[in-house]
Amino acid sequence: MLEDSAMGNITGQAGVIIELEDQTTGNITGQGGISIELETKINMDRFIYTDEGSLTVSDISIGGAERTDFFGFNGLGGPDSNDLLDNIRIDIDVLADGDAAINIRPQFFNAIDFRVTSGAWELWGQGAQNTALMDNLFIEGVLGRGSIHIDTDTDIMRLRSAFAIEVMDFDVPFAAVGIRGLSLTGADYDQTFPSVLDLFAEVDLYIYNGQRADGGSSLAIDMPSFAADIGMQEVIVGQASIGQIFIDDLAITNTQMRVYGH
Repeated sequence: MLEDSAMGNITGQAGVIIELEDQTTGNITGQGGISIELETKINMDRFIYTDEGSLTVSDISIGGAERTDFFGFNGLGGPDSNDLLDNIRIDIDVLADGDAAINIRPQFFNAIDFRVTSGAWELWGQGAQNTALMDNLFIEGVLGRGSIHIDTDTDIMRLRSAFAIEVMDFDVPFAAVGIRGLSLTGADYDQTFPSVLDLFAEVDLYIYNGQRADGGSSLAIDMPSFAADIGMQEVIVGQASIGQIFIDDLAITNTQMRVYGH
């Protein structure tokens, strides 16, 4: 209910203007956060990092896999087969203690399919000489979920993700090596008795301002553990296949990385 003094502030122009007193505005609070539904495709002709020389990556593309079947599970990649990175919902909330909580998940009850491709990764010197590090990168897989938690008490960002790669191909020209059909799944995934619940490999990272060996500051990235199965359908050395490789129950633990300029 508006008092007479408040009614006096209502004018009959193109709309209605109401002036609220401090006591009234103090009762207005936020609701359940922000949700973003996303679909996109990203293309870049070239990415260039320059120090004294340069690292260039050409023909970068990030989008959908144009398929819905992965690892023999029909429909795992979503309801639509297209080249868009879609079926993504991002929920953003600021909690009562000031922490930021960002949840990335599929809109539908399936995974987010993706395809990443690129051309040559090259090192360039000032005299225009170059070395081809990698070429013909092709990755198709699915993302189950992702989350970001920024803790205001510790100033630590925790990044969690669950993903699986069905096929990854690439060449390493300077070493005359090529990899075909690399796959990455959770360490408990059994190809004889496949279950989608065991398909995804879990990544858990802690990112913060950390101390390096000489006492200065650095970008700190800690990974307590990572477990996965990795298979390679074909390993090519010197243009000839040397067979297949399978790594069962790969475990990487207690990993700490410090990144800083020099």
